[in-house]
Amino acid sequence: MKEIAVVILNWNGIELLKKFIPNTVNYSKEANIYVIDNFSSDGSVEFLKTNHPNINVIELDKNYGFAEGYNRGLKNVNEEIYCLLNSDIEVTENWLEPIIKEFNNINTSIAQPIILDYNNKEKFEYAGAAGGFIDKYGYPFCRGRVLNSIENNINQYKDSKIFWATGACLFVRRKVFNTLNGFDKDFFAHQEEIDFCWRAYNYGYICKAITSSKVFHIGAYTIKENSSKTFLNYRNSLYMIVKNLPYNKLWTILPQRIIIDIISSFYLLSNLKFMSFLSVYRAYFSLFASFLIILNKRDDSIKKDDYYYVNSIIYSYFILKKKKFFQLKYNKLA
Repeated sequence: MKEIAVVILNWNGIELLKKFIPNTVNYSKEANIYVIDNFSSDGSVEFLKTNHPNINVIELDKNYGFAEGYNRGLKNVNEEIYCLLNSDIEVTENWLEPIIKEFNNINTSIAQPIILDYNNKEKFEYAGAAGGFIDKYGYPFCRGRVLNSIENNINQYKDSKIFWATGACLFVRRKVFNTLNGFDKDFFAHQEEIDFCWRAYNYGYICKAITSSKVFHIGAYTIKENSSKTFLNYRNSLYMIVKNLPYNKLWTILPQRIIIDIISSFYLLSNLKFMSFLSVYRAYFSLFASFLIILNKRDDSIKKDDYYYVNSIIYSYFILKKKKFFQLKYNKLA
């Protein structure tokens, strides 16, 4: 029995499946391949069953989004290692070999490959790059991608511990995924993998970037500003700091985060992104309306206070003009 499952979540993505599934099949001989379908209406399921009968198709009864879609679909997957792979990723030859070798190390629980830009293959891709971190206020950034600045020196980073692995291509042990009860379904989409990895960090699980494995991601960063995406990113970031910060940090950091987000909202407004400006306040309305529910999601893990790489990525980027990862001053994360 193969120990690794490549699992793709699909919703009305037949064109992406046609484009990338053949390559995934050809270069993933070490794995069983699954597609979890979020109740597509574009013929995705029929296409897979007709053209790729060896792929295991798991059909859901409605669109559950990224988080709950994976939670439900993975209940039908029994391999020891999950690879959660976006449908808009082109894998490379032998991409799984370094990952499998790393997972022979029992200390590694979560991992990602290098994520490169499908349309500019000598450049990192926004969603994940060479591995993720957060600052004290929960804002994410990556090796190779600090806020809006994306680096093109793709060979500078080595295998390393990271704080979070991208959901675009996330490897995780099945037992760890189940122990943490998967993704938080209330996130629906965006930053659920950061919350997941933060919870894993609090439990002592190790997350790594494996730089000898590379994939190419089309990604959605260059798509026109979407206020729904802005809402989910702000809301979910707030949710995860309420869930994962030590109590003594939460009550001091959250008020500071509010101030930073107010400033951020007016930055959006100054760039004529009115709907995104409103989305910041929608995110806070959602947080305050469900605050006790989110607070009750805090688990019994030890909430570590050394979770952040820098104090403020916003200050470092906009005030100190440090726009590359190597320029950032390392905090305490080991």
